[in-house]
Amino acid sequence: MIVVADTSPVGYLILIEQIEILPKLYGSVVLPQAVHDELSRPSAPVKIRSWMDHAPNWLEVRTPVQSPAADLAELDAGERDAILLAKQMKADRLLLDEKQGRREATRLGIVVTGTLGVLRDAAVLGLLDLRTAIDRLQSTTFRISPDVLAALLKER
Repeated sequence: MIVVADTSPVGYLILIEQIEILPKLYGSVVLPQAVHDELSRPSAPVKIRSWMDHAPNWLEVRTPVQSPAADLAELDAGERDAILLAKQMKADRLLLDEKQGRREATRLGIVVTGTLGVLRDAAVLGLLDLRTAIDRLQSTTFRISPDVLAALLKER
């Protein structure tokens, strides 16, 4: 399975100490160089930077070879390159949270899963307790509407 990730799902999974569910769910994950750079920049939380300094070998960093189309110009570099790389690699899934990026990726025929979808899938497989993971996630800057939260927890 080919999975490409944007910044926020990786960052949040590191912050809530659930990053190791990614290789259990997907085997390996590809990050665009722009996403790697965002996660490693001095303004990123220390916990994220530290993890990136010792990133495991299931995480691969690549740069897309395609030039971005004009319709992706509104996105930040990480989102744009994640979409380009997912399209270029014919990825099975793109891990992406931001609404506009998700819309563009879906328009291009890319299957998108966000941080909550990753946590839900991991819970279904018994890799984590969904309620605990969401509680941890809510202690970060991640925002979720009460309706989405209720629907997600009701699924379980």
